[in-house]
Amino acid sequence: MDYEIYGNGEGSLRTLVYEPAQKLMDIFNKFGNRLVAFIEVAELEKIQEHGSDEAIDQVRGQIKEFHRQGFEIGLHLHPQWYNAKQDDGRWMLDYSEYNLCVLPRERIVQIVDRSIAFLQEVVGERDFCPLSFRAGNWLFQPALPAAGVLAERGVKVDSSVFKGGLQRQHRLDYRRAVRNGYYWKFGEDANVDDPRGVLLELPIYAQMVPFWKMATGKRIGLQQRGSGGARSGKMRLHRLMDLLRFRYPLKLDFCRMTLEELTWMVDAVMDDDQQDPNSFKPLVAIGHTKDLLDTETVETFLAYLDQKKIPVSTFEQVYEKCVTVNR
Repeated sequence: MDYEIYGNGEGSLRTLVYEPAQKLMDIFNKFGNRLVAFIEVAELEKIQEHGSDEAIDQVRGQIKEFHRQGFEIGLHLHPQWYNAKQDDGRWMLDYSEYNLCVLPRERIVQIVDRSIAFLQEVVGERDFCPLSFRAGNWLFQPALPAAGVLAERGVKVDSSVFKGGLQRQHRLDYRRAVRNGYYWKFGEDANVDDPRGVLLELPIYAQMVPFWKMATGKRIGLQQRGSGGARSGKMRLHRLMDLLRFRYPLKLDFCRMTLEELTWMVDAVMDDDQQDPNSFKPLVAIGHTKDLLDTETVETFLAYLDQKKIPVSTFEQVYEKCVTVNR
């Protein structure tokens, strides 16, 4: 679960973060399951600094409660927030720092250290370090030096990659990762399986599907609801070029997918597992607090997984198995 408001700084913490996260906590507790809350630290720190949203104290308390109850706290970063300023109630973000991975190493160190320190202060543990990381807008290219900086601080898992992903505007290209298994270690390139790599990649699970399968009413409605700001002509052209493919990556998204899509995707992996029952097949599902409108689908999906005896796990619960079992 990515724990954040809209990418341009619009929206309230109460309606886009606190309330939907509370609903998810209640649903997961009902089944005795835990999830990973990827806390977008930079926006929360700046909102707190400016006192721009009265719900910030509730959000901080909720993060601490997640941690107390055994939900995993992951690090999520949109670094354009750290130099953000407010102008007449609107956030002005520093898009020159949009991609953490292209910044100088010294700046990456500053941002990562600052973000981990904020999480330590919120959860009330001076030695806390998140096991897992997800890059803002999934941008984890080039992987070095950012992967090395994170690993040096104790982060062990990245979950930014989705196989087949392509964003020409930001030079993100995860198409090469399609040939990989369900997880892999990497160093210089998050696409490339490297047993000597510094981080373990547990990618957001995705299937390449015909582009028209993306055009569901639920997904289109959420895209229209999202507040991303006006796009320039160049940005729209880049996006159109990304979409001009016969097959497109459909992420396992528990907020944007219908129940039929979610179960279809898992059923397909169950069929594969019958052919290869000895390999470990972790599937990372993604969702955003700002997208959670349909709690019934989430609850029914968890009931389906329970009925199929498919365990719901955090990265902390599967990490050791991923680094020790034969793939």
